[in-house]
Amino acid sequence: MKILKYGFCIALSCCTFVHSTLIAQEKRVRARDLGISIGILPTGKWNAITDVEGVKVGHVSVIQGDSVRTGVTAIIPHDGNIFQDKVPAAVYVGNGFGKLMGISQIRELGNIETPILLTNTLNAPKVADALIDYMIHLPGNEKVRSVNPVVGETNDGGLNDIRGRHVHKEHVFQSLKEAKTGPVAEGNVGAGVGTETLGFKGGIGTASRKLPPSKGGYTVGVLVQSNFGGVLQINGAPVGRELHNFYMMEKKEPHKVDGSCMIIIATDAPLSPRNLERLAKRSYIAFGNVGAFSSNGSGDYSIAFSTHPACRVPYNGKTIEMEVKDVHNDEMSALFMAVWEATEEALLNSLFMAEDMTGINKRTVRSLPIKETLQILKKYNVLNHDKLPKATTK
Repeated sequence: MKILKYGFCIALSCCTFVHSTLIAQEKRVRARDLGISIGILPTGKWNAITDVEGVKVGHVSVIQGDSVRTGVTAIIPHDGNIFQDKVPAAVYVGNGFGKLMGISQIRELGNIETPILLTNTLNAPKVADALIDYMIHLPGNEKVRSVNPVVGETNDGGLNDIRGRHVHKEHVFQSLKEAKTGPVAEGNVGAGVGTETLGFKGGIGTASRKLPPSKGGYTVGVLVQSNFGGVLQINGAPVGRELHNFYMMEKKEPHKVDGSCMIIIATDAPLSPRNLERLAKRSYIAFGNVGAFSSNGSGDYSIAFSTHPACRVPYNGKTIEMEVKDVHNDEMSALFMAVWEATEEALLNSLFMAEDMTGINKRTVRSLPIKETLQILKKYNVLNHDKLPKATTK
């Protein structure tokens, strides 16, 4: 088995895949690099979920032959043993046509005790099984007899031999081992290899926002696995309509509308599970802003967690009572804005960074055409909003 490393993505394949249509593709860049700015808040250093201190991301892309286009992405909340030192968390369900594993315990207990893994629909149980193996063999977990693995998914069957269930234990372990801070690979990587979004190639996207000191100075980071339908909008411009690629455009040209989206939200703000759920809900505003409407067959979930050390939940608590640290309700609004902005930009990054992909049955999904998209954005005067007055940084 050949292992190809690029960025923070590990591509495992039994043969090299190079399709002729990929050779002449436009150079892929992030939305912000093209003058597309979302909202008013500044980004973190990497404009990624890893701007939240301690958060790591690892990808393994599984690309084999002409029909395997899938993978796994790992999001690790902190450097320690997450089972022994759990983080508060919450889930918001936009549309529940999905197979999010671990959801009931998150809702019941308000925390997560494993990394969050993303993959394809039929591989979710296999990935969960591998994650359990990983967790029970960590030093300190020798006596653990119950683990709640958190695994999200979207259906990449349009490009991938999904019935073959090609993500295996070694891929899961590798994604965890290779997880790193810093820049995050986007587009056709990890769990985003075979996804498609709003009529174009989708994938992994990420972004972050930093609050001013007067609002706590907190960071909010978002990572998405985009795989859903609708009518693409960018800063209000009707890009999907202008490119004639959208749901219900023509009966003879069926447009994918089902599929799902996973939105993972990290913050260093001290938040209770209640406020984390409120934060997760706001990501759905961004989901609608880019043109999604959560079709019947779309499983759309937001998972939010806090990395603040004072909010962690020890496995073996020494006291009957816990002191809960939480941001006041009246101070949540800035965080709500941050998650809206970061989610919207992460979704756009997943489109702008994705490349054309040919997969099972020789089906090709094209990436968002950058040149034509920029022409549309100029037509609607929605570029270079970052040149306008900025929000306060005090």
